[in-house]
Amino acid sequence: MKFLDLAKVHIRSGAGGGGCVSFRREKYIEYGGPDGGDGGTGGSVWAEAVDGLNTLIDFRYQQHFFAKNGQPGMGKQRTGKDGEDIVLRVPVGTEILDEDQETVIADITEVGQRVELARGGNGGWGNLHFKSATNQAPRRSNPGQDGVERTLWLRLKLIADVGLLGLPNAGKSTFLAATSNARPKIADYPFTTLHPNLGVVGVNNTEFVVADIPGLIEGAHEGRGIGDRFLGHVERCAVLLHLVDGTSEDVATDYRTIITELEAYGGELAEKPRITVLNKVDALDEEERASAREILEKESGGAVMLMSGVAGEGVTEVLRALRGEIDEDRLRHRPQDEATPWHP
Repeated sequence: MKFLDLAKVHIRSGAGGGGCVSFRREKYIEYGGPDGGDGGTGGSVWAEAVDGLNTLIDFRYQQHFFAKNGQPGMGKQRTGKDGEDIVLRVPVGTEILDEDQETVIADITEVGQRVELARGGNGGWGNLHFKSATNQAPRRSNPGQDGVERTLWLRLKLIADVGLLGLPNAGKSTFLAATSNARPKIADYPFTTLHPNLGVVGVNNTEFVVADIPGLIEGAHEGRGIGDRFLGHVERCAVLLHLVDGTSEDVATDYRTIITELEAYGGELAEKPRITVLNKVDALDEEERASAREILEKESGGAVMLMSGVAGEGVTEVLRALRGEIDEDRLRHRPQDEATPWHP
């Protein structure tokens, strides 16, 4: 299944049915009176988050979604049938944007969450509604209300606990493959990863989700390389894991390149908790490890962990550090009444 994180859709809610002008006419009944029923309500268009989806690929093959119109009212006080609603099934983490691709209409973050995108038109009143003491035979009814037609954009931002960052070939996909059941493409050339991958990682009897995105290069925010379009998938992460290739000739420049792109991207991404790891240390001797670690710590201004995704060295320690950051993030975002329980 191909990965698609941006889709354009055209939706239209159903129009309401018109009211009916009708009079009761039965044998031996002299004064029948009006009995025109109301029109049915048009169907609405909804978006609903469902489990088991992680791509918008379905919307590549179908972009038009039109709800049914309400049926007109009928005689004998019969109301027209309401039009059926139509539901767009989207993955959790989908943002719904207006046609300008900037105005956020809804952000769907939980399974089962439903958002009404276009409400169906109300049905018109039949002439029964207009009966009065001074107008006992009304010959008027209301037409049904028109439906709403609009163009929307669906943008998927994957929901994961950890986001992997690094230059191409920093070892992100290798780390994901070594720690989870995910099987991303791994090769010795840049941009092996062309779309985000998700993996469920376990440590200390707990599990969390890791997102691997395509590698960034200098100038990504200006469209170089694959660009920064995939950075949106790590916006929702609790912690970022920044992998730096230990075999690089200049680890400080590699680190600064990624940080610069995060800052240029904007938002709160550059301020998120971040764990810096010197990767591929299995290819370095003790002196080279110490030297690269010292340079990287000076550049980052914080602690640097050592790891080798291929050899498995230091992987457990990194996973435990990530788990700790995730727990702290959940504690920070827990409601106050839950974070500080009351004791009598």
